[in-house]
Amino acid sequence: MKKRITELTGVKEIARRANVSIATVDRVLHNRKGVSKQTKEKITQIIDELNYKPNLLAQRLASRKTLRLATLIPESSKETSFWDAPLKGIEQADEEIKQFGIIVDKYFYDQNLKSSFVEQTKIILDSKPDGILLAPSFIEESVTFTHKCIELNIPYVLIDSDLPNNGSLSYIGPNLYHSGYLGAHLVSYLIKESDQILIVNISREIDNQHHLLKKEEGFRAYYKENNKTGNIIKLDIKDTDIKSIESALSKSFDDNNHLKVVFVTNSRVSKVAHFIEHNHKNVILIGYDFLKENIDYMDRGIIDFLVCQKPKQQGYRGLISLYQHLAFGSAVEKIYFMPIDILTKENSAFYRN
Repeated sequence: MKKRITELTGVKEIARRANVSIATVDRVLHNRKGVSKQTKEKITQIIDELNYKPNLLAQRLASRKTLRLATLIPESSKETSFWDAPLKGIEQADEEIKQFGIIVDKYFYDQNLKSSFVEQTKIILDSKPDGILLAPSFIEESVTFTHKCIELNIPYVLIDSDLPNNGSLSYIGPNLYHSGYLGAHLVSYLIKESDQILIVNISREIDNQHHLLKKEEGFRAYYKENNKTGNIIKLDIKDTDIKSIESALSKSFDDNNHLKVVFVTNSRVSKVAHFIEHNHKNVILIGYDFLKENIDYMDRGIIDFLVCQKPKQQGYRGLISLYQHLAFGSAVEKIYFMPIDILTKENSAFYRN
């Protein structure tokens, strides 16, 4: 096994063995002109023999080249505070890397408005960042944006939701299909054959909300693949204000007399919990994400289970991976699935996002 030499002695030793100046070695290391082919080959061979790796961080600091990264995630809203967690992860990573000359520009869009997303993507592309961290919500618009990134040779990392047939540097987030599959497995222990299961998708863009539909697909697949009977009813709620949500839920409960479990496919489970608590419905409620409003309903016994997938870590790991790839050429895992955790009233106090 080759033994690496240090940065301090490396260039001098290469120059000595090749019988050239340190400046000539420096030109080869930085791929600059002014070195003959024969000399370059000789120096390259010695570099390989010595297993010499230049200190890339020192090079970056010396070159004074600033890396500019852009992040684009939904803004936190009254409907859900979910995006506070990824933002905290991004801010933690930003604090760690800014000392190395890295600038992180943070952009946000309204999760209920395609036009907001498209507008922010245009601003980002105009700023010509070196890399992008993206949480896609609108599939068609996100694919268009990422195709443009590929054309412009801008690497990007995805968090929270992957994109189909995508050329991202990495996806860091949940396995959406398997989280739905796990939810169904959990439900299978809680119901009888005659019981009904209500799957609730809450989003203005449900037809475009890939991450919700993948969870539902995984949920249904569990019952199909395990030959289990499950009376599954689907409710899509596109008007996300509390009155519209409660009106839609009220109709579903009126139309279905044997509802035993309600499975909400995103963090808006607290809106369903509000309806159940005020209408005294005796059902098992399952939803997503470690949010204060969700935990409050869990502590009161309204939400029974929460499926959580560490959104803060997604934001942190996503930005750090992008930085390490651009600054050091580090290899990045193409897919990094976050763990799928199930929280209850009894263990939620010990959980960390």
